[in-house]
Amino acid sequence: MSGFGGYGAAPPPGGTPPPGGYGAVPPGEQPPGQGVPSYGVSAPVCPRHPDRISYVTCQRCGRPVCPECQRPAAVGVQCVDCVREARSRTPRTRTPLGGRARAGRPVITLTIIVICAAIELLRYVAPGLYSEVYQAMAFSAAIGEVQPYRFLSAAFLHGGLLHLAFNMYALWIVGGFLEQMLGRWRYAALFLLSAIGGSVGYLLLADPLSRAWTIPVVGASGAVFGLFAAIVFVLRSTGRNASQILVLIAINVVIGFVVPGIAWQAHLGGMVTGALLAVAFVYAPPRIRSWSSPAACVAVAVLLVVASFAKYAAV
Repeated sequence: MSGFGGYGAAPPPGGTPPPGGYGAVPPGEQPPGQGVPSYGVSAPVCPRHPDRISYVTCQRCGRPVCPECQRPAAVGVQCVDCVREARSRTPRTRTPLGGRARAGRPVITLTIIVICAAIELLRYVAPGLYSEVYQAMAFSAAIGEVQPYRFLSAAFLHGGLLHLAFNMYALWIVGGFLEQMLGRWRYAALFLLSAIGGSVGYLLLADPLSRAWTIPVVGASGAVFGLFAAIVFVLRSTGRNASQILVLIAINVVIGFVVPGIAWQAHLGGMVTGALLAVAFVYAPPRIRSWSSPAACVAVAVLLVVASFAKYAAV
């Protein structure tokens, strides 16, 4: 059969088909470099890695996706671009207090614990270096005026393993919960401002004519007491029982007055600071939390600065 749509000319009567069948090109007459016809179809490649051939396609967009760009899906795989787009469109889950709900470990709490533990470790592995760090970071009312960074840096120093263990255990117990409920940035602000508030509290209650004015003060106790105060408001606002934490706070307050060598003034300052921030974080209407929480942090920070300047001016 010949003509349009056929497979080549028919052999003459009584003849035999050409080698390779009808329409085949004899091997000697094939164009150079075209032993196998491609029919104009190229192999599929990954859009993000054009040098990689892939016959696996994304279940959402249908594009080829190489092993590096594949992400497991309920059915098959998806490409990284589709996964990223889906995440951007998914509304963020919030806690009852407006914090972003996150799965996994409390990053801020663990970071603080690691920093404090690493500094304390220097006491035993590099005593000389630890002495320099201690002298540079410890707070005292006498030196805080000229080196105000010490109001915060002292919170990462401790007076020994027992002091460190108590504060870090308390931080781990209440910190993880608060970090989840408040969100990372508000929790970090609560810890840092409560630590500063502890130093300010010690400054305000220290007698300039006594030894307390020059003695170094270290520890995260002020920050921890700020977290203690905050968790009471958080628990009550969410309808949970706060009696156990109240008992724990009462015990620690009594210990601060009974056991010598404990700066109860810092505990009080941190607790007041934490309570002020917690009220702003917890009881602000949800519609204004986006600006009321930062405003509360700024207001409390200004209050601490003004109180410190007033104390030094009165000396």
